[in-house]
Amino acid sequence: MSGDLRSDLIAAAKHFYDRGWMVGTAGNLSARLADGSFWITASGRAKGQLTEADFIRMNSDGAIVEQPVPDSRPSAETSIHLAVYNCFPDAKACYHVHSIEANLVSRLTAGDAVPLPAIEMLKGLGVWEENPQVSIPLFTNYLEVPKIAKEICEFFAICAPSVPALLIRDHGITVWADSPAAAYNYVEIVEYIFRYTIAARQLNLDLRFGI
Repeated sequence: MSGDLRSDLIAAAKHFYDRGWMVGTAGNLSARLADGSFWITASGRAKGQLTEADFIRMNSDGAIVEQPVPDSRPSAETSIHLAVYNCFPDAKACYHVHSIEANLVSRLTAGDAVPLPAIEMLKGLGVWEENPQVSIPLFTNYLEVPKIAKEICEFFAICAPSVPALLIRDHGITVWADSPAAAYNYVEIVEYIFRYTIAARQLNLDLRFGI
């Protein structure tokens, strides 16, 4: 089973790398096993060339359970994945990518949330409403990643998310889902919405939200 999960992560990482969303070893992906432990990409690995040895298995307390390469280190953003899994017990996968569009969108507001345009693609994130008013939470990009993770935990302890995604300013998106396949789709959908948002701004279109 664990081999299958890593195969899913390898395929997703290659696709995201090819899209320019995981360049220069950036980004990280994880998938959770039935016992609560999860495989996560090791730090500093080129995402277009991953193998099963490029992952580390962690437990729910953040301790290493399995380390195929002895001197490898977990992703620097492991604490964010832990935060997501602790906040959302049903989550089985957590994907984090770095795109140009996500960084641009994060600069469209000085607030702590980015309203999303009411377009058809929101249905792919579970939003089935007429003219929905939906936003994605926006977190500060601290140098100390555990500080970001702490704020994520504090936020979701009091606010249920409108969509299974969050944005870190000048950094990138993180999505979570009940399977690696669903997480893959969520990344695609959020990035599409961000590309639409940037294009609409360039065309001075009325997006029916204020940012």
